[in-house]
Amino acid sequence: MNIPGIILLRQNFLIILVFFGMVLSGLIYLNNIQCSCNQQITEQVIIKSKWKQKTFGLRSSSGLFYNQPSALVLGYTRFVKDFLESAEKYYFVGFRVHYYLFTDKPESVPEVKMGENRSLTVRKVPSLNRWQDISMNRMEKLEKLIEDELSSEADYIFCLDIDTKFYGRWGAESLGRLVGVIHPWFFDAPRDRFTYERRPVSQAYIPAEEGDYYYAGAAFGGSLKDVHHLTKTCRENLNIDAARSIEAVWQEESHLNKYFLLNKPSKLLSPEYMWRDINEGAAQIKIIRFTNVPKNYAEVRPNP
Repeated sequence: MNIPGIILLRQNFLIILVFFGMVLSGLIYLNNIQCSCNQQITEQVIIKSKWKQKTFGLRSSSGLFYNQPSALVLGYTRFVKDFLESAEKYYFVGFRVHYYLFTDKPESVPEVKMGENRSLTVRKVPSLNRWQDISMNRMEKLEKLIEDELSSEADYIFCLDIDTKFYGRWGAESLGRLVGVIHPWFFDAPRDRFTYERRPVSQAYIPAEEGDYYYAGAAFGGSLKDVHHLTKTCRENLNIDAARSIEAVWQEESHLNKYFLLNKPSKLLSPEYMWRDINEGAAQIKIIRFTNVPKNYAEVRPNP
């Protein structure tokens, strides 16, 4: 039931963010506790009229919020502090949050003060020699995490890059069955400029005349069931390509775009939810909520 200014909403979210080398993923768990909370209607950036949407931003609420990271290589631990501190300020504020960090160098993870009902768990994982493998590995990690630990607990999961920082509120307006984010470099580009995988030999292949948007591999999510299907499908297709000595042009991002071509997202978020640099603007982008941070890739990646 909707009442002006108030929405009856299931709360007690359990949200998990997962770090995969360059990547952080987040899971949101929903318990069956129903309560009312004050809402403020906020309108998202309008990039193209065909995907204009309005969102309902959660100003305050109590809830359960866990974050689950994975496979963070040493060079990327430098981003953890800013990421977590900004997440504590903007990301599902008012919800209970638990971050899980997977890294080959747990001793290098900095201490970050967590707010009430928010905590961090660090797990050690083996090192990988290529950043491409670290990035592609997120699909299998998420798939297994959902199967082994979250199947009876979580409702939603989000996967976000770790070399990023929050600058604005990210809340319940982002929830959906299957959530994609428009890539910040292609939101105003014609389809023939999209960097899809164009080789028919790859499982990520998308023909030149097909494709709706170019989606960011740095941010996606949805319900536990839907994200499990996404990660399982992408992992299987990555393995098929690997067996043929094929690597898609943008690794798992290419496979993600193929998946979204065949399985349309139920919610599409504008590039304000995954922008390219806080110091770079665009006339269409009025709010920057979450963005990449400037970096020297030669310093943070294990290989070119």
